[in-house]
Amino acid sequence: MSAPHKKTAGRSLLVTSAAALSSLALTAPVALAAPSPSPSASPSATPPANMSTVGGSRLGQAGTQVNLASGVPVLPKDVTARSWIVTDAESGDVLAAHNAHWRLPPASTMKMLFADTVLPKFAKTEKHKVVPSDLAGMGAGSSLVGIKEGETYTVHDLWLGVFLRSGNDAVHVLSAMNKGVAKTVTEMNEHAEALQALDTHVVSPDGYDAPGQVSSAYDLTLFARSGLQKKDFREYCSTVTAKFPGETKKDKKGKTVRKPFEIQNTNRLLSGDYDISQYQGIAGVKNGNTTNAGATFTGVAERNGRVLLVTVMHPSKEEHNEVYKETAKLFDWGFKAAGKVQPVGELVPPKGAAQSSAQPGDSGEAGGSGDSAGSGASAKPVASATADGGSRGMGTALAITGGLLALLAGAAFLVNRRWPLPDLVRRRSSRP
Repeated sequence: MSAPHKKTAGRSLLVTSAAALSSLALTAPVALAAPSPSPSASPSATPPANMSTVGGSRLGQAGTQVNLASGVPVLPKDVTARSWIVTDAESGDVLAAHNAHWRLPPASTMKMLFADTVLPKFAKTEKHKVVPSDLAGMGAGSSLVGIKEGETYTVHDLWLGVFLRSGNDAVHVLSAMNKGVAKTVTEMNEHAEALQALDTHVVSPDGYDAPGQVSSAYDLTLFARSGLQKKDFREYCSTVTAKFPGETKKDKKGKTVRKPFEIQNTNRLLSGDYDISQYQGIAGVKNGNTTNAGATFTGVAERNGRVLLVTVMHPSKEEHNEVYKETAKLFDWGFKAAGKVQPVGELVPPKGAAQSSAQPGDSGEAGGSGDSAGSGASAKPVASATADGGSRGMGTALAITGGLLALLAGAAFLVNRRWPLPDLVRRRSSRP
């Protein structure tokens, strides 16, 4: 869905945990959803008069919502997106928003919900041989990582294909492993409802344009925040380059070989491009682009201990990489405004979060094992700098701080606190 990257960046990235979380009050407003999505796949040019008020009444109002006051920087004037939202990932405060609950086609940003739903079900090392039916039903012109029938891939390979190349083929194979697209779609819709992402209706797990398939900037931010509870999700969405298994062939000497090829993340704020630099502090999450959705993007970035999530949907300005340029401007504003601006709403916790005794992130890894408090895992790398035998270029390394996770263990942290990231991401850039 996104065009291939035009140059190879030359930095290595490191994701580490942030400082311990402060106590934060939990407020869970009543979830008031907007009417059911229209069966049309084409969005209207203007936001509806009646939108959801999940997260606060102002988020249901059309237009830009922000509390400007003395010392609060003015929002960038050249943001043309139909919908966007700037939030504090830790507290859940919505710093500013524009048509936050407008139901629009999400494109491949829907893969965040797919990953958050399916990723814990399979161990990274599990292998699957692809059969023709696994790849059935993909939309024409789908973005592909290059999966071949008859070849065997690990679950780790498939998730790299989903996150880096936005491969619909990888999504369909994982859906087949999950007993089919229909079952996966049902589970995604159920998970969206559990997250109180009530603007979302899933039709295709890969985000490909389909009648009635919609989400919102608010919901996409909920998906990102939920996914980032899982350390495998954090690893994949922040990986810049990796090696992907190629097709089994015979070389000139008649020997059977299977050479890998390099894939690069299509998130341009992470990888950079000829007209845009890697964004300082960026650590994921997911981009998308289809005919009806236009360009969509949700990103997470950190500066000076502050972690922000920004979602941008469908800029009207048709310039190359415009969705990333507008996202960068909103990040810049958010980092300047954070701590000064009064929020206009909040990201709600999942249903039942205040009563849950489970630790956030306890299904953080594929296969069900996750961030365990008190495990002595401080600064333990869980991914090499080049994702499992990846390129010599850019990659990721994750570090888990046991002390921070210990603070989040048990039900006590969920009572009277919002639903924060258990392991806040920090990005450091350096030349290799």
